[in-house]
Amino acid sequence: MDLLTQAKEFIDREVRPMIQGDGGDIEVVELTPENVLKVRLQGSCVNCASASMTLAFGVEERIKEYLPEITGVEQVS
Repeated sequence: MDLLTQAKEFIDREVRPMIQGDGGDIEVVELTPENVLKVRLQGSCVNCASASMTLAFGVEERIKEYLPEITGVEQVS
């Protein structure tokens, strides 16, 4: 299984339920050649002041623990 598929499955299983619990959602957009995972936050996450903290300390930290090949997670609009 390729890295992008693994990342999508991890997001669906471990991250999305947490974000949906707060009225938001997350979509995996792409994995760059440098292994940066690009994601789009949706719903209440779009205008949330804590979105960048959630991305850095929730999503990025957890996905890098599970898939250390991922070098970063960035939000796209």
